[in-house]
Amino acid sequence: MLRILLTHAYFLNYDQKQRERAKPYPPLATLQLASLIRDLGHQVSFFDSMLADGVEAFNEHLRRHDPQLCIIYEDNFNFLSKMCLGRMRSAACKMVEAAKRTGAVVAVSGSDASDSPEPYLDHGADVVMIGEGIAALITLVKRLDTVPQQLNGARIEGMEGIAFKSAGRVKRVPADVARSREVSVGRAAWDLVDIDLYRRTWQSAHGFFSMNMASSRGCSFKCNWCSKPIWGNSYIQRDALDVAQEMQQIKRSYDPDHIWFADDIFGMRPDWVRQFASHVRDLGASIPFTIQSRPDLMSDKAVSALRDAGCAEVWMGAESGSQKILDAMDKGTTVAQVRAARGRLRLAGIRGSFFIQLGYLGETLADILETRRLIRESVPDDIGVSVSYPLPGTKFYESVRADLGVKANWDESDDLEMMFQGTYHSDFYRAVRDLLHDENRIQNRHHGEDGTQSGADMDAVEDRWQRLVADERRYRLKPPPFLLKKLP
Repeated sequence: MLRILLTHAYFLNYDQKQRERAKPYPPLATLQLASLIRDLGHQVSFFDSMLADGVEAFNEHLRRHDPQLCIIYEDNFNFLSKMCLGRMRSAACKMVEAAKRTGAVVAVSGSDASDSPEPYLDHGADVVMIGEGIAALITLVKRLDTVPQQLNGARIEGMEGIAFKSAGRVKRVPADVARSREVSVGRAAWDLVDIDLYRRTWQSAHGFFSMNMASSRGCSFKCNWCSKPIWGNSYIQRDALDVAQEMQQIKRSYDPDHIWFADDIFGMRPDWVRQFASHVRDLGASIPFTIQSRPDLMSDKAVSALRDAGCAEVWMGAESGSQKILDAMDKGTTVAQVRAARGRLRLAGIRGSFFIQLGYLGETLADILETRRLIRESVPDDIGVSVSYPLPGTKFYESVRADLGVKANWDESDDLEMMFQGTYHSDFYRAVRDLLHDENRIQNRHHGEDGTQSGADMDAVEDRWQRLVADERRYRLKPPPFLLKKLP
């Protein structure tokens, strides 16, 4: 039996925007792995970085538990981990160094480590797991259990889905993707989490408590800006009854007011959602929940099933109000589908919210104003606005690779900094973001049944739009040569 420390490197305290937002969730994927490792008969301790003050608290945890194996396993369901924020990479590397000083074997797994294993290996990690990493970690644990000493080449030999250093050089061994998908993950080890601390944080900031679940892994769609280093283009759906039973267990044990389903796509098929709704009703497990999905999946049948299952809100990847931009993204959706999905959700009494992406290749002021028009006319209940973020392994990344600067990652989630030379300077997109948010808030605050708005508030926002549009040339950047070749 090994002494294994499981942790992750997302510190809410290192991300000002998310700290102020105060909507933390425990690392779901990390806790699922904890259950698997305990089922193998090992002693598992858990350090939760999310609500910790900083890396210093991790150092103290190391001293108390003296692990033989330390696994820094990022939460693959946390979109902020997928963004590979610079401050979190720095924290992870410090954690690697601290664990190595205790003599522990150190393994790292996550989106950033899969894309760029070098920084983690350079700071002393013995091995990096490529992709989801669960199959490779189980193999590693079994091998170390026989001789729990410093990892060496013999214990790595024959392993798939890893990166490691040999003779000073980083070597990658690809995984058998089909075989890795066969590894099932169970329910999270919630008993390892200080649930009361999360509850107090939510209650203090929002007056209610939310927990997280996942009913699937991955996404089979192929938007060309979306990096998929963990699951590729696979979509692995859990049994509807099992998900409903987990919701029932969470309701009985922790009584949250709300559930956030962290799936990239919740309920790909309406029949699955219908089964889930039936099981939830039969088990008395209903908790209002929020999901992520796509506008083209919000058919009448799907929306009806979501309503019956207790869905309170759907966040959709609207991305842009310009069909030209959606097509350039290989999004596979239309602006008309976004509008129709919003209307169906409203009629069903389900909140409909939009993810918006600014700054994609070839986007002009006219496209941005089309996005504004979509939001003004559809009046989503909330919006999340970002700029296009080049992630390794994507077609989009390869398109802008030659123009990337020194900064390859945002430091925090509120950076909203363009990392390639788009149409405008980052300050322009920040101004557009603020205007879209302010306008949408005013609409939702004052939108009456007759469609009227608060005149003074809307006039003030309109004035800001007019000033920004009039001044937009000041923010324009000269298109780089590689982009001029791509544009019609």
